[in-house]
Amino acid sequence: MQHPPCGVARSVIPQTRRGDTPGGDILRRVFVFPALAALVALVFAAALGRQFLERRRSYQAFWAVAMLMYAVASAVVALGTLNGWTPAEFRVFWALGAVLNVPFLAQGELDLLIRNRGIRWATYVLLAFVTAYTIAVVRTAPTSAAALHEDLPSGKDVFGDGTAAHRLPQLISIPAYLVLVIGAAWSAWRMRGRPELRDRFAGTVLIALGATVIAGFGSAFAALGLLLAFSIALLVGIAIMFAGFLRASRASRPAAVASTSGTPAT
Repeated sequence: MQHPPCGVARSVIPQTRRGDTPGGDILRRVFVFPALAALVALVFAAALGRQFLERRRSYQAFWAVAMLMYAVASAVVALGTLNGWTPAEFRVFWALGAVLNVPFLAQGELDLLIRNRGIRWATYVLLAFVTAYTIAVVRTAPTSAAALHEDLPSGKDVFGDGTAAHRLPQLISIPAYLVLVIGAAWSAWRMRGRPELRDRFAGTVLIALGATVIAGFGSAFAALGLLLAFSIALLVGIAIMFAGFLRASRASRPAAVASTSGTPAT
């Protein structure tokens, strides 16, 4: 179905400021959750970036990029909650938040588990293709101006049910999430019963749990258009992941320990 040009649609559909509606006060309060999620993700990215500069581990770079994507996507949700959504804002949210940040997290997990350089470079090429394809599809996909007037627009309504842009999370994010969780579970299994790795074990479990809150509950709330629940899931999920990172980084261990456990040396 063809959607009218965004400029035409906005001239027909009355514009309403969030604060001018009966639920404006509630929406202003909801804004706090994605804003805090963006802040936590920025601090998380900074910590990972500092570790990367000190140790030059590739997984730290991939996870830092993923956290920056998460921060930008959460900030866009906060802006959309306050002032309404624009096509550009939703494209950024969809590309970085709904699609790409999970593959970068999964790539970091793969770098911890895969030692063969050839296989690693094959996954890098695949990640580069996925990133380029996602950006190309989302950038050129038509959008529905009417759908963007929802408090939390859905990709199904904005891009159209079954379109390439709408299907991106199913094709990319869900498989990447499974890679991330299975990899974390494998690492945790290898660390079980080892007292010296107790902190890393707990941290790995927390990171997987936080990712599940975001990918599972957050995605479900977004599909249902539940802005408050989705915004809380954004904050709770990233807070749990950051707590897991801090727990795993609590005690320094020799690099050999990490290489045998499948988890990062800190």
